[in-house]
Amino acid sequence: MDLKQLDYFRHVAELGSFTRAASFLSVVQPALSRQVRQLEVELGQNLFERNGRGVVLTDAGTRLLEHTRGILLQVGRARQDLADQRDGDTGLFTLGLPPSLGSGITVPLVKAFAAQLPKARLATVEGLSAYILEWLSIGRVDCALVYNANAAPDFAVQPLLTDPLYLIGPLAPRGAKPSAPIRLVELADHPLIMPGRPHAMRMAVENALGAVERKIRIAHEIESIPAILDLVRQGHGFGVLPRHAVRATQWGAQVSVRPIREPLLCVALSVATSSRRPTSTLIAKSIEILRTVVQREMQHPDGPEVARA
Repeated sequence: MDLKQLDYFRHVAELGSFTRAASFLSVVQPALSRQVRQLEVELGQNLFERNGRGVVLTDAGTRLLEHTRGILLQVGRARQDLADQRDGDTGLFTLGLPPSLGSGITVPLVKAFAAQLPKARLATVEGLSAYILEWLSIGRVDCALVYNANAAPDFAVQPLLTDPLYLIGPLAPRGAKPSAPIRLVELADHPLIMPGRPHAMRMAVENALGAVERKIRIAHEIESIPAILDLVRQGHGFGVLPRHAVRATQWGAQVSVRPIREPLLCVALSVATSSRRPTSTLIAKSIEILRTVVQREMQHPDGPEVARA
């Protein structure tokens, strides 16, 4: 059994025809048939049943196809890993992002990759931090930006910055101070529109209020940040978000943003990688670009918005 035989077998199985597979692979059909037949002889089982319209897998062929896809995927990853180790400038880097960051840093990140790693490809997926860590553990993403990540055997966590949270409300009437700070204990008096548990922002607010013996007051549980801001601007409640998440939406200029003080309410943003898989040169270079872009983009033009960890 060799990789060529498995690759030929997979194409025949997926295309349902020796003729179509030979055309796709740019090989003559007799050579393709011979390779597949040698595989059948070695395994001692027929892998296909021939009919007038093409071929269908036997039970043995169906089981072998499952193994073949995994084998060829692992071989592809091994080749990519060796290529990354050689120069670190080619390959695919997949990043997991919280929704509050996606719209604000994706475009600057793509531009930075194009300038510094033009041979590499960047892919991003968005989700709650808890879900992103699951994707990291199964290899769906190579790296993740996560809020309030706890140390764990499966993950290496590098602190990146602390991100202050703000009370988001409707625009204040003329003459009022729309950006006047609010004390943490006062947050309990506001009906909040927030994502449900275990969203990092929700847990940060609940834990902080619990520390001052107050309880969170939830008006609506909404996952979408643009929807939260739209509801806030219409007077249906208040939000608690980082300032950059507000600026990145179309409603940013139609809501008020008030700092939360005494004490300062923050979430910790970290870069997480798998501790069970080696960090390739490409991943290491990509993380350096990521750190630079995030720290640059999450600074407010009126002054520092974040504190580097």
